[in-house]
Amino acid sequence: MKENKQMETLPFKKIYTRVIQITKATCTLEATGVGCEEMALVDGKSAQVIKINGRQVTLQVFEGTEGIKTDAEVVFLGKAPSLKVSDEMGGRFFNAYGVPIDGKYTPHGKEVEIGGPSINPVRRKQPFDLIETGIAGIDLNNTLLAGQKIPFFADTDQPYNAVIALVALRSNADRIILGGIGLSNDDYLYFKNLFVNTDMPEKIVGFINTTEDPTVERLLIPDMALSAAEYFAIEKNEKALVLLTDMTLYCDALSIVANRMDQIPSKDSMPGSLYSDLAKIYEKSVQLHSGGSITIISVTTISEGDITHAIPDNTGYITEGQLFLRRDTEIGKVIIDPFRSLSRLKQLVIGKQTREDHPQVMNAAIRLYADAANAKTKLENGFDLSDYDKRTLKFAKEYAQQLLAIDINVDITKMLNTTWNLFRRNFKPEELGIKSKYIEQYWEKATEMEDEHSLMDENMNPANTSFKQRNKTEVKWQ
Repeated sequence: MKENKQMETLPFKKIYTRVIQITKATCTLEATGVGCEEMALVDGKSAQVIKINGRQVTLQVFEGTEGIKTDAEVVFLGKAPSLKVSDEMGGRFFNAYGVPIDGKYTPHGKEVEIGGPSINPVRRKQPFDLIETGIAGIDLNNTLLAGQKIPFFADTDQPYNAVIALVALRSNADRIILGGIGLSNDDYLYFKNLFVNTDMPEKIVGFINTTEDPTVERLLIPDMALSAAEYFAIEKNEKALVLLTDMTLYCDALSIVANRMDQIPSKDSMPGSLYSDLAKIYEKSVQLHSGGSITIISVTTISEGDITHAIPDNTGYITEGQLFLRRDTEIGKVIIDPFRSLSRLKQLVIGKQTREDHPQVMNAAIRLYADAANAKTKLENGFDLSDYDKRTLKFAKEYAQQLLAIDINVDITKMLNTTWNLFRRNFKPEELGIKSKYIEQYWEKATEMEDEHSLMDENMNPANTSFKQRNKTEVKWQ
């Protein structure tokens, strides 16, 4: 990451050499003519203005202040962090400063400041495009739309990076922009190999901060990724899908800076500005009238499923739902938890851009799955199970194996047909609570339609096609 030293100082800029206060992450000096978020070099280290109080200016030093003395040279660069945006970014990987880390040339393009305001509401349109992922826990129960903002909540030992990569590769996005926050080298290489070995690697743009890089640099990654997304969505009218992983590490970096500035922490040692800090990122999601869009899919790792922590708690208020990963001990696989997951925009497309029975089938399946959870509680407490209870338990296991597991890859029509067949094997029509017209139309036909679907060449499946053609690297599920 020494490449960030390539940021050249502007000629005739005044050099300050009197630092009056130094903490582990910041330094303070007296200066004039300086703007908020302006970049600077402190003894050759990249820094950014985070506070101005009269003539006193506080700088956040990304690499830490170790070795910096009170007579260190401080040079203000006269601009906020910026990124050169153009089509030349396609297929490239950059660090937190927008400097290439793939050994190739620096792209040319228009220089834009990162971290600007979100798009004016009058330029926005209600999201309307379905994003199909092939994962039934998403497509069937928590359907996603272009222009939506939604996080995955996952324990740290779950394969969340593999899941969001799979969602990206199966989606119909024109551009996939990865914001890797505190990635291990293994995760970085995983994403790089997976995305490079696709049929259209130029669709991928990556901004990477690894565990070997300074922690505070993580704060620049989301803004870099979203600035690139805004270029492709606004200037090129493309559907940009932004992947941000892991936002918990982003929040930890916020906490580190706040603590080193002696700010009074809020809940769970997070800064009081956490909600605003997260909102300015997630509110960049947008569906434009021109057809371009920015969809944000992030990862928020949590400890032992605790969504009351300040990070997932604030995230849930800001975003339009969440997708909760959980390991199902009955089948030994990770599933999209149907109880704790939610897509608040799904009603805009299910039954409209998908088959008309989709809402009814989804609701019936979730209700029966909930009945199975109640039956399991009865069993654990030593109560006798009714015949209905036993059938719901059988249904729940089959439902998880055939649909909720994240390694299942089918299209929405096959998901619906599979669910109908699970209904037929375990219940009577009157137990479903589904409208009679759908019972008449699909109760007997589902098996026949599913069999016809299975006879199709696997490569003709839209959910499989994009993945097979683009991804030549096997996805390994934990």
